[in-house]
Amino acid sequence: MLAKKNIHFEVSERKILLRILDLVMLYLGVYGLSLYVKFEYIEFSAANTVALVLLGVYYIIFASIFELYDLQKASRLDTTFKNLVITVSTVVLFYLLTPVLSPYLPEERIQIFYLYITLIGVVLSWRLLYIYLIETPRFYKRVLLVGEISNIDGLIKALNTTDPNYKIVGFINSEKSSDESVKFKGLPEFEASDFLGTIETEKISEILVASFDSEAIMAEVYHDLMVLLERGFKIRDYTQVYEELLQKVPIQFVGKDFYKYFPFSRSNENKLYIFFQRTFDILFSIIGLVIGMVLIPFILLGNVLGNRGPLFYRQERVGKNSKPFNILKLRSMVVDAEAQGAKWAQKNDTRITKFGMFLRRSRMDEIPQFYNVLKGDMSIIGPRPERPFFVSELARIIPFYETRHIIKPGLTGWAQVSTRYGASVEDSLTKLQYDLYYIKHRSVFLDFSIFIKTLSTIVYYRGQ
Repeated sequence: MLAKKNIHFEVSERKILLRILDLVMLYLGVYGLSLYVKFEYIEFSAANTVALVLLGVYYIIFASIFELYDLQKASRLDTTFKNLVITVSTVVLFYLLTPVLSPYLPEERIQIFYLYITLIGVVLSWRLLYIYLIETPRFYKRVLLVGEISNIDGLIKALNTTDPNYKIVGFINSEKSSDESVKFKGLPEFEASDFLGTIETEKISEILVASFDSEAIMAEVYHDLMVLLERGFKIRDYTQVYEELLQKVPIQFVGKDFYKYFPFSRSNENKLYIFFQRTFDILFSIIGLVIGMVLIPFILLGNVLGNRGPLFYRQERVGKNSKPFNILKLRSMVVDAEAQGAKWAQKNDTRITKFGMFLRRSRMDEIPQFYNVLKGDMSIIGPRPERPFFVSELARIIPFYETRHIIKPGLTGWAQVSTRYGASVEDSLTKLQYDLYYIKHRSVFLDFSIFIKTLSTIVYYRGQ
């Protein structure tokens, strides 16, 4: 009989838990104010339903933008406190600026300060419990890795940097015979002959099978896996876990059975989804161009002072179905930056002017691309379009690279909000993994998540 498994919260469960209890504490704070203080700004009553709902909506939106639901950041007190203060400050400001839906300003302005301090206090108190209770080892998912020695190192490095609660406690070599001696710091190897005993003594919650060739798994390991499966024990394939936790497709592990890994999203052929996406593209691109027109005098001044030369430039990019089109951007590099030929943009690239760096980090250099979106060459969300020269080079080196062209390229995308700027073949491989994940899981909810993360990128000045 196997030992009772530890309680563990999955990634999605922790994100839902954070959102729900944030809102619960938010409303408890407002309710408590009306009980213990002469507080009239927001009365906790049915008459104020719209105002109370608006407060919660504002909080969830801005908490997402300011990364309060990023699990890595939510596990740290300093980052949580900083993001919470920024979130509540923005929520209260927007709440004050919408008096038609929110309550009118109270006669005693100090009540706004009471609300501000209370919201920070109640949410922070619950977040402290989350950090020092949910994020403790008692709630870790203890995982035993079963697989081939050649796969283990890269897989462990990838998973250990993703979910702070997902702990690989050791591994069992599933190969029939191997003379290799593999030692990982902090990761012991357990004997295959004591597979079931290890599950019990180490309080394992999940088995992760990392094997390219199931035929190579030792008979005794295979037998024990079957026994565990029949007992309802959780056994998962490493590609499934890799994609779920890292939110990218593990194309480096995909072989001849590649078709198993690309059951592309139904949204790619869903006429209703495509219609609403195009409607959103048109409306948002019009808004973006209007904002661009308002900013253009300031951009022109900055261009004259710190970026002398033409303001705009066109460049050929590869679009949907590999059809080329000309992208429009604000120039951020020196004139004739590629006189010596095309080359990758690097971090701290000397070809980028000081004003050009500001345009890139603020993402303002992308504003003219709203015109490409309006024309239909691009969408707001999708894989970033690449230049034909680099597409040809990368398609020869990276398998499935051309697959990213089955949908329209985007102004922003899952790769752009999930990883750094692609400045090499290795970076392009990582970006492709994220692009394929988007194509595979494309949906309204993922689009909204990308939109929120893009706002976070702009707010925190992370553009490159």
